[in-house]
Amino acid sequence: MIVKKLREKHNWSQEQLAVLAGVSLRTIQRVEAGNKASLETLKSLASVFEVELTKLTEEIVVIDKKSGEWKSEPWYIRLFLLGVRKRSHMVAIEYLLLALGALSWLLVKPMAITAPLAFFFAYTNSKLVAYIDKRAYW
Repeated sequence: MIVKKLREKHNWSQEQLAVLAGVSLRTIQRVEAGNKASLETLKSLASVFEVELTKLTEEIVVIDKKSGEWKSEPWYIRLFLLGVRKRSHMVAIEYLLLALGALSWLLVKPMAITAPLAFFFAYTNSKLVAYIDKRAYW
């Protein structure tokens, strides 16, 4: 959910949002943590943010590369994600690397460097996706 992003965009605290939406602070915390919200809570939040109800339930899948937080990331993180904006693209790259590793392992000599490199980069890619997920950049 994008409740936290919308709240931060309006420069509201969780307490302020709870008061404006007419829900408890704990409800806001749960929603921002990714727990399911009731329809009434979602309607309340949509009204406060002046957005469609579906906007609150959509998943953020694009990296905001203009944010200050993103620009403060180490250069090598930004380099690895150069040209990549969507999480689904990173997952596709991971699967392609795994397929390349498996095919090269089966079709080429098992000791060829291609398979270990493909598996290494697939692993590195998965760790990068997990890092970006943890930092909530998507």
